[in-house]
Amino acid sequence: MEKKVYSIDGKELRTINLDDKIFGLPVNEDVIYYAITNELANKRVGTACTKTRSEVHGSNAKPYKQKGTGNARRGDKKSPLCVGGGTIFGPKPRDFSYAMPKKAKRLAMKSILSLQAQSDRLTVVEDFTVESGKTKDLVKILNNFTKGERTVVLLKDDDAKIKQAGKNLPNVYFLSFNRLRAHDLFYGRKVIMLETAAKNLSDFYADEKEAK
Repeated sequence: MEKKVYSIDGKELRTINLDDKIFGLPVNEDVIYYAITNELANKRVGTACTKTRSEVHGSNAKPYKQKGTGNARRGDKKSPLCVGGGTIFGPKPRDFSYAMPKKAKRLAMKSILSLQAQSDRLTVVEDFTVESGKTKDLVKILNNFTKGERTVVLLKDDDAKIKQAGKNLPNVYFLSFNRLRAHDLFYGRKVIMLETAAKNLSDFYADEKEAK
């Protein structure tokens, strides 16, 4: 697949051949769904907790006698039927995280990259950094490619300067080529990929052992 490479000023420079094994695959919607669900589940804290009737503070004494009052039989004030009583089948702290097969996760990332490339949301830009670390310098570059929509920038490495410049931008997400997140990548309305990141992605995901 051929893509145009743009300068940071938005001018066309040259073309680049993207690996079809990474950017030209048929989109597997099922595995993308599983990858996004897995990431969201792993983010859950799972600290919600309610008290059962055995944990609620209160007396075990009957509020009134069993017979003769005309009221329904009552055990104690900690009953789930009473205000302030225990909770029936309420949430308890638990771990929602689970592991996803490595091959399936890699396939999901390649499917999302292929989806973005085939839908023309993917733009390849020459390598750049923000030496000043200032947000305004990064915004000046991004404005040539995006108009405020949710944007994902694929980096060739863990560029601290670019991340520092973009930490105050609410709709811009930075992903290193070897640490992609399915949720952010899939929901990006615009994906800006550095030229070297394209090569690094091909090397990182083009694993021949994966097909065996």
